[in-house]
Amino acid sequence: MQNPYIFVGILVLAALLLPVVGLGVAWFLRPHKPNPFKQSTYECGIEPIGDAWVQFKVSYYIYALVFVVFDVESVFLFPWAVAYNFLPLYALLEVIIFVAILFFALVYAWRKDALKWI
Repeated sequence: MQNPYIFVGILVLAALLLPVVGLGVAWFLRPHKPNPFKQSTYECGIEPIGDAWVQFKVSYYIYALVFVVFDVESVFLFPWAVAYNFLPLYALLEVIIFVAILFFALVYAWRKDALKWI
C-alpha cells in the first residue's frame, strides 16, 4: 500500500529542483567574459547621464499599490460573476463584504491623498 503523501513529496521535490536546475544550467551556459562595456548602465541606447540610483517619490509606489489592489479585485470578482446563478445566497453576502472592504480601502487612500499623481 502506497503512502498518499508520496505524491506531495514528489511535487515538493520537483518544485525545489526545477528552479535550481534551471538557474544552474543558465549559469553554466552564460558567457563568462565581462568587460566594462557590458557592465555599464544601459538606458535605451543613450549614454547615461549622472547616477543610476535616482530616488522616486513614494507616492508613485503607493499609487501603483492601489492600482494592484483594485486590479486583483477584478480578478477575484470575475469568477464569482460567472458562477453567480449557481451560488447560494450567502455568496452574495460574502462578495458584498469583500467589495465593502475594498470600498473603505479606496476611501482611506483617497483621504490620505494617495490617488494624487503629483
